[in-house]
Amino acid sequence: MSSLRNAIPRKAHKERAQPSEANKYTKEELMLMKTQDIGYILQKLQAEKKKIEKLNGMLHCLDNNSSGNHVYFAEDRDEAREIRAKVSENRESLTFEDLPKDVKRKTAASYRELEARKSRVEELEKIYMDMAMQKELQKKGRKRKLREDEIVSPTSRPVYKWRQERKR
Repeated sequence: MSSLRNAIPRKAHKERAQPSEANKYTKEELMLMKTQDIGYILQKLQAEKKKIEKLNGMLHCLDNNSSGNHVYFAEDRDEAREIRAKVSENRESLTFEDLPKDVKRKTAASYRELEARKSRVEELEKIYMDMAMQKELQKKGRKRKLREDEIVSPTSRPVYKWRQERKR
């Protein structure tokens, strides 16, 4: 029986793979990747701002504030009173409370979407600023982090100062 066991080919056990190199990308490749990441974030930021602008325009039309003022010309005061009375009769329009429930619901949903998009824009702007700072910190040049007493307008983020270098 032992001779049969030796005749059957056995599974070859392989060694575990070694961990990948820590810095397999060059500094230039990392800078390129950072630039592409920043470009993507900037593209998404601009798209969100455009959507906010479009949504604001749509919701502005739904608001009850009528910005279109008409100018009426009258020959005398009596005619002016008549025109003013006609305009006030025609001006009775729907208020938000008079609208149907589904329109109210859609308007409220649009306002919620607008607020969500505004908060997303704020987050994207923070991410963009952080990524831009990281990219600048990777560039050549002498820089140092300012201490709390050196900062003119204190913020929660670190502030850096670059040494002025002569450009040739």
